[in-house]
Amino acid sequence: MRLFILAVGHKMPGWIETAFAEYAKRMPPELRIELKEIKPEQRSNSRTAETVMAAEAQRIDAALPRGCRFVCLDERGQDLTTMRLAQSLTAWQQDGRDVAFVIGGADGLDPALKARADTLIRLSSLTLPHGMVRVLLAEQLYRAWSINANHPYHRV
Repeated sequence: MRLFILAVGHKMPGWIETAFAEYAKRMPPELRIELKEIKPEQRSNSRTAETVMAAEAQRIDAALPRGCRFVCLDERGQDLTTMRLAQSLTAWQQDGRDVAFVIGGADGLDPALKARADTLIRLSSLTLPHGMVRVLLAEQLYRAWSINANHPYHRV
């Protein structure tokens, strides 16, 4: 099973790329994290946020792996604890499908795209920079795996 992070945005600072790569490389071979960057739509005064999100949704759709479990990160999504994420990760592994986590652009995610998602989750009640969300999600996926594997990374 693979974990995909589809993130609208590109040209992240080096420290974001380094931090993301650190957690991604820690994952075991049977549970790899792959990042797919989605090019953000050009914004202008003549385009509404809805138009921009719809265009980005088309790019996200094109990048989603076939048959995957589709999880959108959204501020109104389910608030998970790390332990609950670990339980979800176990269930997803038993299901056997790849899992794709989608991080929207500056305007968020298209409502129609979110309506099709298997799950909506939020990482924090705080507003976070999109690059930081990549790192935080990768770290939490690694932590969830470490809990399930009884690895000493997570201490209770």
